Amino acid sequence: MSTTAEKDPVDTTASEVSVSGVTYQRAEAGYFDKRQLQRSAGVWGLWGIGVAAVISGDFSGWNAGIAVAGWGGFLIAAGIVIAMYIAMIESISEMSAAMPHTGGAYSFARAAMGPWGGFVTGLAETIEYVMTTAVVIYFSAQYADAIVAELGGPSLIDAGFAWVWWLVLYGIFVLLNSAGAELSFKFAVIVSVISISILALFGIMALAAGGVNFASLWDIAPEAGNSTFLPFGIAPILFAMPFAMWLFLGIEELPLAAEEAHNPERDIPKAGRWGMITLILTAAIVVILNPAVLGSTAAGASGEPLLDGFSAIIPGNIAAILSAFALVGLLASVQGIMFAAGRNMYSLSRAGYYPKFLSLTGARKTPYIALVVSALIGFLALFIVQFGGETAGSVVLNMAVWGAVVAYILQMTSFVLLRYRFPHASRPHRSAFGIPGAIFAGVLSAAIFVGVLMNPAYTAAIYTVAGLYVLALIYFGVAGRKRLVLSPEEEYAITGGLLDGPNPDDLAELDGLHDSGELR
Repeated sequence: MSTTAEKDPVDTTASEVSVSGVTYQRAEAGYFDKRQLQRSAGVWGLWGIGVAAVISGDFSGWNAGIAVAGWGGFLIAAGIVIAMYIAMIESISEMSAAMPHTGGAYSFARAAMGPWGGFVTGLAETIEYVMTTAVVIYFSAQYADAIVAELGGPSLIDAGFAWVWWLVLYGIFVLLNSAGAELSFKFAVIVSVISISILALFGIMALAAGGVNFASLWDIAPEAGNSTFLPFGIAPILFAMPFAMWLFLGIEELPLAAEEAHNPERDIPKAGRWGMITLILTAAIVVILNPAVLGSTAAGASGEPLLDGFSAIIPGNIAAILSAFALVGLLASVQGIMFAAGRNMYSLSRAGYYPKFLSLTGARKTPYIALVVSALIGFLALFIVQFGGETAGSVVLNMAVWGAVVAYILQMTSFVLLRYRFPHASRPHRSAFGIPGAIFAGVLSAAIFVGVLMNPAYTAAIYTVAGLYVLALIYFGVAGRKRLVLSPEEEYAITGGLLDGPNPDDLAELDGLHDSGELR
């Protein structure tokens, strides 16, 4: 395994550079001119894109955790997951401020664990963001179809044409994300504010209308020997944690906007902290009040829990209209997560890990090809799973969670390695929790990973992702590792970008690696 430091011994002006078992090719003239991004975001634009990416989790998906563990079990799972995300976002913010490149998680792992570590981590994030976009498209179609049916229109889903909704939604948001980063950030802020307002309105109306019955939180009949608080016992708390992640999954995408932020070293950490505060508050509204209106049994089984919640407290047509606004929350996440999927694929492509044409940006400085390809993959995943006899939303959600926890484990590992190996590196932002916080978040991510492996409901997703990894690693080992390009993330890593001046310990490590032949 290579270290972060690959400085003076490496001649990055050569036509080819070999480091840690991979070969870099010098980019041809104009290569990076065709792959430019544009700085468009301040702290609130970043907050908007981060919150937008997550906010759909308050509208659908999370509630299945109640069916798994009961309301009390899910509450505990949510509390554990909140602690994990707080520690993790602080760690990610520190690495992002030190390495403000679009690569995000891939960039951190590349610096800490070399090209193979960067590739494995980047692929995990590709799976996470492409599949998360697909899940949100799936739930958005469910909401939109239910609203149309509530207003007396036909149901495309009942007629077997759910794919029409998926195609329309993907098409709209690929065009929106391709229209320019400034528009993407502005739209994200607007839809995030609308989504938060809808959630707040639901909470106020539920309390004002007298529709809240906290006793209904315990309406799941406990199994023998268990309580109404934990009707299925303690063990299912672990299985509920992936669903609790749905309330926060995506906020970690902020580093992917580093090259489009005006001041990433300062603003990404701020946006991460404010984003977490916002999401904890919105999660409290739905986790407590939504099942208190519907009852935990009904909430756990609902495909559109907020729509059902509105319908339970106000007349049908008005509920449908308000739920149309609630759909904005789901569409916000399509916008935010699709942004992340495009930038993740763009950064890996720019460095040569993925086919290089995916990183072309065009006149509007957006990775339009990466956006189209990520949308096509997500659409095909939904189509194949849905019409292959499985429930698309469940299987694809499981794939997204699996990719996310793998990326989390590797990022927290990267944080610890970078802290130990480069204690003198320039870190404009430092995690409030340091190495213990990263270890804490990494251990919890690993626990969720184990829970996923143990849960039979995830079997199809695990086999699918494992198969993707095998194919991708074979490709990288045989061909991909010989076609890399010195992108900003890669050149930063191999030239010792984390070194803050001539620190004797770090330079001695460099010399030792050079003498041993690991760097050549």
